[in-house]
Amino acid sequence: MKKGILLVISMIMLAGCHQGNRLLYKAENYKVYANRVVQGKYKAKVISPTQMVSDYQSPANEDFPNFIEFKFAVNGKDNELPVGVNHTFLLNPDKNKVVSLPPIEFGQKGKDEKQSNPTGSLPANTRVEISLDARELIKDFREKGFHDFSNGQRIYKDDFTGIFIAGNLAPLSWDFDNLSTRKQFQLTDPDGDGIYTITVVLNPYEPGNFTAKKWDLKNDISGYPQLHSDIPLVDAMYNMSLDETVQDIESDRTFRTGESWPGVWTRDVSYSIILAYAYLEPEVAKTSLMRKVKNVRIIQDTGTGGAWPVSSDRSIWATAAWEIYKVTGDRDWLKTIYPIIKNSVDDDIKTLLNNRNHLMMGESSFLDWRKQTYPAWMNGVDISQSRCLGTNAVHFHSLMILSRLAKMMGDTTSRYEQLADSIKADMNNKLWVAEKGYYGQYLYGRNNFSLSPGSEALGEALSVLFGIADTTRVRSILGKTPVVDYGIPTIYPQIPGIPPYHNNSIWPFVQAYWNWANALHGNMAGLDQGLAALYRPAALFLTNKENMVAGNGDFRDTQVNSNRQLWSIAGNLAMVYRVFLGMDFHVDGIMFAPVIPIAYRGNFEVTNFHYRKMNLSIKVEGYGDEISRFSIDGKAGKDYFLPGNLNGKHKIIIEMNNRIQHTGNINRVGNRFSPAAPMQVTLKGDRLTWQPVKEADSYTVYRNGKFFQMVSDTAVRILLTTRLAEYQVETRGKADNSFLSQPVDVISPKRVIEVEAEQVAPKSSLEYHGYSGKGFVELTKNKNRKLVFQFNVNHTGKYTVDFRYSNGSGPDNTDNKCAVRSVKVDSQFAGVAVFAQRGKEEWSNWGWSNPIQVELKAGKNTLKLSLEDFNENMNGDINMAMLDLMRVRPL
Repeated sequence: MKKGILLVISMIMLAGCHQGNRLLYKAENYKVYANRVVQGKYKAKVISPTQMVSDYQSPANEDFPNFIEFKFAVNGKDNELPVGVNHTFLLNPDKNKVVSLPPIEFGQKGKDEKQSNPTGSLPANTRVEISLDARELIKDFREKGFHDFSNGQRIYKDDFTGIFIAGNLAPLSWDFDNLSTRKQFQLTDPDGDGIYTITVVLNPYEPGNFTAKKWDLKNDISGYPQLHSDIPLVDAMYNMSLDETVQDIESDRTFRTGESWPGVWTRDVSYSIILAYAYLEPEVAKTSLMRKVKNVRIIQDTGTGGAWPVSSDRSIWATAAWEIYKVTGDRDWLKTIYPIIKNSVDDDIKTLLNNRNHLMMGESSFLDWRKQTYPAWMNGVDISQSRCLGTNAVHFHSLMILSRLAKMMGDTTSRYEQLADSIKADMNNKLWVAEKGYYGQYLYGRNNFSLSPGSEALGEALSVLFGIADTTRVRSILGKTPVVDYGIPTIYPQIPGIPPYHNNSIWPFVQAYWNWANALHGNMAGLDQGLAALYRPAALFLTNKENMVAGNGDFRDTQVNSNRQLWSIAGNLAMVYRVFLGMDFHVDGIMFAPVIPIAYRGNFEVTNFHYRKMNLSIKVEGYGDEISRFSIDGKAGKDYFLPGNLNGKHKIIIEMNNRIQHTGNINRVGNRFSPAAPMQVTLKGDRLTWQPVKEADSYTVYRNGKFFQMVSDTAVRILLTTRLAEYQVETRGKADNSFLSQPVDVISPKRVIEVEAEQVAPKSSLEYHGYSGKGFVELTKNKNRKLVFQFNVNHTGKYTVDFRYSNGSGPDNTDNKCAVRSVKVDSQFAGVAVFAQRGKEEWSNWGWSNPIQVELKAGKNTLKLSLEDFNENMNGDINMAMLDLMRVRPL
């Protein structure tokens, strides 16, 4: 008897050992097993469902080059030297690990500066002492009141806030968008002699660069559904994610964005709720969503240039709120969210659409760090006009939800569904890149738009999940969108000279949506790779990190990172429910469609799953991409569906078909960078010239967004016409092409009509500088709420109207004080003027609003610029800009 018991125990232990040694996925640089992850010399191992160990260390300190490039940045902006020109030094520290560089004159390359390749690695915590002679800059401020940079920009003394340093070696970066907020990179001049200094510690060694050695369950997770599977790694990852979920719930029962991010953000919490928390924490999810509501509208709480309407993906809130309703069936919740979604969408329709197409304008969803995903020349206004893949997928889905909500509430529904259909059609007509086999990132430009053909992972996934792509395109997207060894990069190809964050990065929550899309359509090759890409970092780092570098899978050298990032946790949990259990919540119940790759074969069982008035036990057996048998409480279930009106405890058993019908494909590529875009594109007479790009095979010149000429030289003769033309240049590389350069406007000055703002309203008494004419006009919520411009044109036709303005209410990369006004021409609504923030307290920093295309009649025309109710921005109190003039040009 004892021998028999011992034999059974031995067999069980042996089976467990074999299970643990099961290889789930082999990548080029790592392997994922059922009980461990191995990457080079590092290993993470499951000890039990509630304990893991890892010896992973960030390799960033091991090979740190000793060649530095940097430049100084007045007010944190790229303005000291021409783009692409930097101060350069080979660093040779003394025995105390200190390097003292020779004094540098602002705006000048010194004789000691030479381009070089690194000759070695810097030791950790090397101190570099830098001295800047800025006396000429200060002298200009004192004598002229301003300073002109080599790039043609001007800064006034009153707008000067400090000098910063940007560079290529950590902790420095080229992130000019956020540089002014990072005081550790600001130079100081204590004695006021014009000599600024800073000491930078390079190759910083910090304990945070190394992962925790061990994860042990810290919190009580017994109230959550419990997972038991034949894959120890999946069980441990699930429990670790529940553990971190508890840590990310604040005392007020709202979610925390991550360990480093207190509070909750609209898009972060919404994407998290859709993935997992609508069904795991519906009440916390409700409370968190309601924190992002003001004036019965969804809050766009972050984004370039002062948030909405530059950033407009707040409508993902609607999908999250609808998902909660599908889970809970709570009619009171439905009544709460309907007016919030309707008011927000109605404002968006008036603000984000124009007569060019049916695509909604606004920054790429979640990709809100300007140069991380956009050309360097694009400012907040330019970005506000882009038509982006992921953002339009979000708007499409919110419109479909609103249409259904309106029908349920007895209201008119047709216009929302019609607009959703139009967005879907234009996404497929205008964003699809046929030669690539997936959607492009966005349409971008000023008066004319071009499609950026790079992939955008979240947008590709949402287009599949939301039903925007048809079956043929779904298969193409999943098989042809580029993935690298460590997962799906957020964008592809990468942008040169931009540090990892959104660029050159992988985000676990995006990976989760990509995995979900692959599972939904049975692309096993994509799902196999995607699961490994999600489990590898969570196991090695022993936390659900915010992001990692696409090129090496490490967490250290992204611009910002956090442990237990909420949407990364949700993505990990979603693999159990959205993939292995295949749960799809409907208004009247749950549809099941599990997808189990052959490597994950066995049993997946979840107990204590609370759904409406039920407590469910759900078990999936075997592997495959279709169900062979489905039962509820031992009785065959119909259509693999659990009705939502049952009560009490129920047991669902799902037996898989134990075969893979569609292996599918993936497009695994190296982590490529696109060539740099041409810089200093200048018009001289009828010749367009630009600086050569090292990686260029040739250049393509575009006129008004269309092909004009291909050249191998760095100059081309253009056409001079009486109507506005825009020229842009693209670098053609061996594998990829660059972004298009900043548009160069070509038009006779005689054809340009300018009306000074002070001619139609009293000029301001504020002492700002750099305006044209005799002054400028204040636009606030109380002052000059309506301006009327009258002007004459010689010919009936299409024109473009824009406004020269300043907005110093906040920095150009965040905050919530983007100014918004409505434009009417001869009493007909023409569009919305966007006055994005241009720099905190930089009221003498002037630029142009978005161009609005209008039809004008020969003779006298009237244009009204006004503050309407739907122009309310996200701040509510400050909706302010200084207006210099209005410009009208024929197209």
